[in-house]
Amino acid sequence: MIYKVITKNEFKKFINGLIGENQTFGPKQVDRRADGKAVYQFMEVSSFDEMDLNYTVTYSSVKNFFLPFKEELSHFKFSDNDWEQAVEYRVNPRVIVGARPCDINALAILDKILMRGAFPSPYYIARRKNTFLIGMDHEPPEDCFCKSLGHDTVHRGFNLFCEDIGEQYYLTINSSKAFVFLKNVKAGKPTKKDDVKLIERRKLLRESFQARVEVAGLSSVLDIEFKSPVWKKWGDKCLNCGSCAMVCPTCYCYGIEETIDVGMKSSRKERVQYSCNLVDFAQVAGGHNFRPLKEDRLKYRFYHHYRGFAENADDPICVGCNRCGRACLAGINPREVISDLQMEG
Repeated sequence: MIYKVITKNEFKKFINGLIGENQTFGPKQVDRRADGKAVYQFMEVSSFDEMDLNYTVTYSSVKNFFLPFKEELSHFKFSDNDWEQAVEYRVNPRVIVGARPCDINALAILDKILMRGAFPSPYYIARRKNTFLIGMDHEPPEDCFCKSLGHDTVHRGFNLFCEDIGEQYYLTINSSKAFVFLKNVKAGKPTKKDDVKLIERRKLLRESFQARVEVAGLSSVLDIEFKSPVWKKWGDKCLNCGSCAMVCPTCYCYGIEETIDVGMKSSRKERVQYSCNLVDFAQVAGGHNFRPLKEDRLKYRFYHHYRGFAENADDPICVGCNRCGRACLAGINPREVISDLQMEG
């Protein structure tokens, strides 16, 4: 790691320089909720001033830039006696500005599964390798519990990370590309005063967290409470809509769809995001469903997030952003479910 400090005016010049040379995405206000609070989303920007880097949280995470809701895996063309297959996963270089620590940590979890796992995805890797990711610290929303899971700070998965120390940003440089880019602007070495401001800033952010979840021994609680009535209590509320998975920064379950055009001359195979809460998620040929009950589907989603399956065995994938709790139409909040399980034990 290399550390620098940069004034906010110089940082603006730096970002505008990146925007001038690359497709760039940043947080923008796109709407307001019924209670008047702003709704933010990562959108393409053409200047620094279009972004609101003091945003609270985006409705969905930056995961969608790496695992889109739907993507074409291959395309086929048929002739009388032959067929051709086209597979393409090239991605133009791009920049994402303003990712929060928990979202960066979520990408690091997906990296472990989709880049370094037993079955790496070339589509994910192409997007990840061609994205210059700039993270920024922030004061947490009142319902965010990423500190409880250790995801309020970040040490990997980004190119450049910015921490607000007043008139300057304290920069953590985590790639040679970021180091080279910064040579075009005025960025200096941190002084002892800058280091003190950084420590104070980090302490302020740690103390700002209001929501907490007790995760010590949680994997054991889940094992003990596998048949707990808590699952039926919350499962009865579930609408099987899949909203939680759509906004989650680490859900990666998917389905495959193949579409053949009516003229029988071409077809395409597409990967579509899916959710283990959907009714047919565990349905197999012949119509048998291994998880016919709502409480079973909800339970296994929690086990995947807090206990770990297959590729991420014994490694929780929840980062505590609570997007699922905000998006759930039935009011299912992971903190309350976990609390009920712990009380049951």
